[in-house]
Amino acid sequence: MAMASGSGRGTVKSEINITPLVDVVLVLLIIFMVVTPLFQRGRDVQLPQASEQRKGAPENPIVVSLTSEGKLFLEREPFDEDGLRAALRARLRPEPWKQVLLKADRHLQFAEVRRVLGVLQQAGATGVRLAVQERPR
Repeated sequence: MAMASGSGRGTVKSEINITPLVDVVLVLLIIFMVVTPLFQRGRDVQLPQASEQRKGAPENPIVVSLTSEGKLFLEREPFDEDGLRAALRARLRPEPWKQVLLKADRHLQFAEVRRVLGVLQQAGATGVRLAVQERPR
């Protein structure tokens, strides 16, 4: 608070100092900008579009990503097919009912996606879902 000069001696100005408020809001904005990409699971791929999505997504699935270059990722870690099979088998051993979400790039041929589906099946995944993006109406 500042003292007013002029008409009344010792009066207090009732103005809000918004500088600390702006500082706090900017710091929060920066924190959210930095943290938000960390919440994304798997690799960033361009998902195929579907006109209808199945509701009720699995809770906390294991995310496997297949990029347009054909690279495989389990969550954020890169693997070849044999490594993915072994790592997924180890992740499914304590929870064999756990769902697997396959994020495959839309520019891939189906044969490449099918090959990865075979690897997931060999690893023991009983429930595999394909990630899609809802088509705009």
